Amino acid sequence: MPARFTRWLPRTVRARRRAVQAVMAGVVLALLPVTWTHAAAAGRLRTTADVPARDVALVFGAGLWRGRPTPYLAHRLDTAAELYRTGKVRVLLVTGDNGRTAYDEPGAMRAYLTGRGVPDERIVSDHAGFDTWDSCVRAKEVFGVDRAVLVTQDFHIERAVALCGRAGVDAYGVGVAEPRDRTWYYGTTRELFAAGKAALDAGLRPAPRFLGPEEKGVTEALASPRGR
Repeated sequence: MPARFTRWLPRTVRARRRAVQAVMAGVVLALLPVTWTHAAAAGRLRTTADVPARDVALVFGAGLWRGRPTPYLAHRLDTAAELYRTGKVRVLLVTGDNGRTAYDEPGAMRAYLTGRGVPDERIVSDHAGFDTWDSCVRAKEVFGVDRAVLVTQDFHIERAVALCGRAGVDAYGVGVAEPRDRTWYYGTTRELFAAGKAALDAGLRPAPRFLGPEEKGVTEALASPRGR
């Protein structure tokens, strides 16, 4: 090994042992948030066929491309539409980013769902779901959702269930399976880092970027004749 590299290595056996222990401790700490999300979601992950019936499905945004849902978001919406058609849920709460006029994620999600037969009055839009924690807190505090089925990709579902549980939503998750392509591997890798933020959100319970007043959309949708 070149000298310029060996000069950075510990020179004694004790120092090397301590270095290895420090690295191992760092790895353990880095994996703790992922371990927490996995444990929090244990027993809460189901399929569209066996998920318990709930009044509401919470569908998380996943980006737009030229104003339309990305393929991953479309797959989430297809799954949510199936849950509605089979009677597993009665109302779909679509949550996403509408932080600027030109980018309306919940609006695109609504249009996609109505185009696939979901009645418009069965869809409620959360325009300030800027991240998973915000969406979970707003579902509880703004829309009054106490129990829900969560719909997102399989690599994200454990974090979503863990955070919604921490926000006070009794949630089961349906993870949408995807081919193991470059996007899937990117999303899976991203979760390792996102789990750290999730653990902080669960511990510190920060207020969402925008909370706002209570909204009656979910209550009114459930009370309408077609929602009964």
